[in-house]
Amino acid sequence: MDNSLNSKTLHFSICDVQSRMQIDRPNDLMLAYTRLMMGFLLFTPNPRHIAMVGLGGGSLAKFCYRYLPDTRTQVLEINPYVIALRNEFEVPRDDHRFNVRKEEAADYVRTAPYRFDAIIADGFDANGVPPSLCSQAFYDNCHDKLQPDGVLVANLHTGHEHFPIQLERMARSFAGQILAVDDFECNNVIVFAFKEAITSRRLLGNLKLCAMTLVPEAWHQLEPSFFRIGKSASGKKNHARDRPHEHRRDRSDGPG
Repeated sequence: MDNSLNSKTLHFSICDVQSRMQIDRPNDLMLAYTRLMMGFLLFTPNPRHIAMVGLGGGSLAKFCYRYLPDTRTQVLEINPYVIALRNEFEVPRDDHRFNVRKEEAADYVRTAPYRFDAIIADGFDANGVPPSLCSQAFYDNCHDKLQPDGVLVANLHTGHEHFPIQLERMARSFAGQILAVDDFECNNVIVFAFKEAITSRRLLGNLKLCAMTLVPEAWHQLEPSFFRIGKSASGKKNHARDRPHEHRRDRSDGPG
């Protein structure tokens, strides 16, 4: 962790910024990729239950807790040292709609007794996305544990050698229904995966709903990213489009 006069930053290494908090505005989303990840609201604008993979500095967790008051958020974090920093980053205490749980997220998603409106996959370690959080089985389980109109949003790193494989696995689990958006700030790509096809009419309706229901403080932070996602969706071409997708359980995980 690194402190300055105005911010606190969580690093996995000297070069990799995992999370950043502005001290006088601790609930703001300072990193572009986090604002893009909140774009899941364009596809499920009234989530009742979110599973969040990875706590980090708590940027997404705090934002959801503050601005989605009717949503229950379950955070999964395997690293006890990260959890120990929750007070440093002003992560809310556990209550009836927010909980941080020390557990392997892949196991939790596989065995959860209910379905989620959104699964936010932002789990990293010093080597990138852990293998258990980018396997074919994990993406299959995410598909199974989403509501019919639910969405998986995953933060992937284009510099990782297995990035193309990770993207292909997501496409296979979700029958090609994915949308990838670059964050333009780092080497992150935010990938949205859907169980149902998203029409332009539905996307526009959800955009208007978000503009009406989010408080101005939240909307002003997210609006540019929402329009970027909408623009990407309007010209969307599925990744791995040069060949048909096989049944999502037909292949083993392989590397990554």
